[in-house]
Amino acid sequence: MTTVFHGLYAITAQTPAHHPTSLADQVAAAISGGARMIQYRDKGTDAQQRRAQGEALRELCLAAAIPLIINDDIALALALGADGVHLGRDDHDPRDARERLGEQAIIGVSCYDQLALAEAAQAAGADYAAFGSFFASTVKPHAVRPTPELLSMARQHLDIPLVAIGGITPQNGGALIAAGAQMLAVVSGVFAQPDIAAAARAYTNLFPEETFR
Repeated sequence: MTTVFHGLYAITAQTPAHHPTSLADQVAAAISGGARMIQYRDKGTDAQQRRAQGEALRELCLAAAIPLIINDDIALALALGADGVHLGRDDHDPRDARERLGEQAIIGVSCYDQLALAEAAQAAGADYAAFGSFFASTVKPHAVRPTPELLSMARQHLDIPLVAIGGITPQNGGALIAAGAQMLAVVSGVFAQPDIAAAARAYTNLFPEETFR
């Protein structure tokens, strides 16, 4: 699989067991709307559910040739044979993730509003740096709030792709792409919408067509 770091990076929302639409169906809709990468994010403690949902998403993403990234959990990523892992400030060192998951794994790192963190992540072998929350977010309402200028600065100092996250909508996402973001990471803007495929397409349409060739 050739990873394309351009486009919508859809991050799953927590889905209760009784939800009328399965998480796999929701992700399938996001992929049909053009999502180029999926991150499975579940902060719950039900290991059996996380494994079952992860396996379903792994099968789905393999069929669609879409990378599946696991949030924070290197062991789960390894067990699923996922394409990589996303690490936060208090998670594992990217070097540890690389050693355990292999050279082909995609290692992403949250860098918040700090270019220095991104430079350290790149030096440690990360494949992309994520900045945000750029706008108010219901997922992380108290997150730091960088400005789009950080993306422009990061583009000058980093060689790895940049991901923007946090309160991104089809209305404000274009400015982040113009500033240097190669992917827009979205949770509620996709998975909290009544028509997930249409919501995903609205973000996909923000990216120049040539980036998907």
